[in-house]
Amino acid sequence: MISSDNLCMSCMREIGDSKQCPYCGYHAESTQIPPYLPVRTVIANRYLVGKMLEYNGEGATYIGWDLSEKKAVKIREFIPDSFTARTTSNLTLQVMRGSEAVYAELRQDFVELWTKLAKLKGLSALISVTNVVDDYGTSYAIYDHFEGITLREYLLRSKTGYIPWEKARQLLMPILSTLSTLHSQGIIHRGISPSTLIISNDGKVKISGFCLGAARTARSDLNSQLFDGYAAIEQYGFDGSQGTWTDIYSFGAVLYRTLIGSDPISAKERMTNDRLMVPGKFAETLPAYVINGLINALQILPEDRTRTVEQLRAELSASPTAAAVSGQYQRPASAPAAPAPAPQNPASNSQKSKKPQKGSAQVIITTAVISLAVGLILFIVLSLTVFRDKINFSFDNEKTTVPSVSQTEAEQVAVPDFREKSYLSIESNPVFYNNFKFREEPVFNDDIAKGYVVTQSIEPNTMVPKGTEIVLYVSKGEEMIVLPDVTGSDYEEAAARLTDLGFECRRSETSDGNFRENEIVSMAPIAEMTYSRGTVVYLKVYVPETELVTNEFGEIIEEEIPENDIFNSENEE
Repeated sequence: MISSDNLCMSCMREIGDSKQCPYCGYHAESTQIPPYLPVRTVIANRYLVGKMLEYNGEGATYIGWDLSEKKAVKIREFIPDSFTARTTSNLTLQVMRGSEAVYAELRQDFVELWTKLAKLKGLSALISVTNVVDDYGTSYAIYDHFEGITLREYLLRSKTGYIPWEKARQLLMPILSTLSTLHSQGIIHRGISPSTLIISNDGKVKISGFCLGAARTARSDLNSQLFDGYAAIEQYGFDGSQGTWTDIYSFGAVLYRTLIGSDPISAKERMTNDRLMVPGKFAETLPAYVINGLINALQILPEDRTRTVEQLRAELSASPTAAAVSGQYQRPASAPAAPAPAPQNPASNSQKSKKPQKGSAQVIITTAVISLAVGLILFIVLSLTVFRDKINFSFDNEKTTVPSVSQTEAEQVAVPDFREKSYLSIESNPVFYNNFKFREEPVFNDDIAKGYVVTQSIEPNTMVPKGTEIVLYVSKGEEMIVLPDVTGSDYEEAAARLTDLGFECRRSETSDGNFRENEIVSMAPIAEMTYSRGTVVYLKVYVPETELVTNEFGEIIEEEIPENDIFNSENEE
């Protein structure tokens, strides 16, 4: 029987009395970085904690050992690093004072997510969640451990860095079936990427890396983890809700990486300068319907993107004709398809050898001229309206120009209200950039999120000539200031300096020690760190005992610095 005492805490193989694992090289005396659980901690009297494998703003993942089932497992701990802490002497998670409600809500969301996953059985592309438990003041999800490598590693090990469509189809299409089931249960992954798709030893791909939505969204309660190039634009805090289409974008980006061999350009960069393209050598070999599916999945704006897994699967499983019959999206006019040979029609070919009837040539020419004129007009209208802001996939050495319509100088337009809107979404919106010129002026603002417009140089609804420049004052977020170290300085001089920087000073006094009168003995919070404007700085000043200030009752007046009170000690369980 396997004894947990003889296990390597990194790979969970038996190594006997050896201090260093002969399989993975892990040393038995290696320590875990705080605030994560020490090696060999036991959770819920059943799960032995091993080496930490990864962590993000939501929590940490450890390899572990199920003492009851005698097998290796993965352990996901909910430990949001932005407002929790843990000491080596007390493993119970401590929550920062004032964050108790947020912590409780997010912890409940964590438990609900992993409980839903535990109920989903029989999905080939899903990790197998076996338990959700509580301990040390937080919650843990337990799922089966399996050997494998990430899709990113798999692609890097290949000779070319990419694989052909037929092989990619066999590898990745099962993911869509699992995603469809997840979506039906209200689970949006938001982190599908080559780093979170694991290829097991049996060749099957499994989806890992599940997190709360807040951990995969910028400007949320948690420090976010976004996979650049694979995260959709709505995850960066821009306008647009998240949903099934968010995972569609990520899957499309994974398919692009798998077929093309390079990471897609970040959605943030594509908002202002969309240079994502299918190189010519791939456009010539990939089926046109696959390129069509990629284009629709990688639309930047959520409302233009493929909405469901079923739509994407139909596009990737059939020719453009079959997709049209099933009511799926077709390639936008601004996204040229791979060159394909013109279809041959035997009937039409046989007619070429026959002499046209008298007068038919004139009819044909007239019809062709009319058709060409109508087609040109239709192309111009569509280019300037429907497809103007669509994704711009381009092939090597190809350039597409769109005719422009000149405007008269006298044309007047009304200025929209840009306040509290994302500057990037304004700058990239054709309705706006066709009518106005914009100049960005960054400003600090405590109330408006970073990247959003605080105010504008021209009031909304003002009529101005088309092409007028508008200055948009864009929030840089809350102003952060470096707190200088003023210990050893005279209190009056230090207080004046800190006040000028934007801090608020609170004085307390002590007669302990041997210092100069009015010398600052200590300060809180920690110096040389950045803090928001208005942060209270506590300065403890030395005053000789005979000069202590007393009130009318003879009591010493001294405001104590609330040291070691950052975390709520009542959160211990």
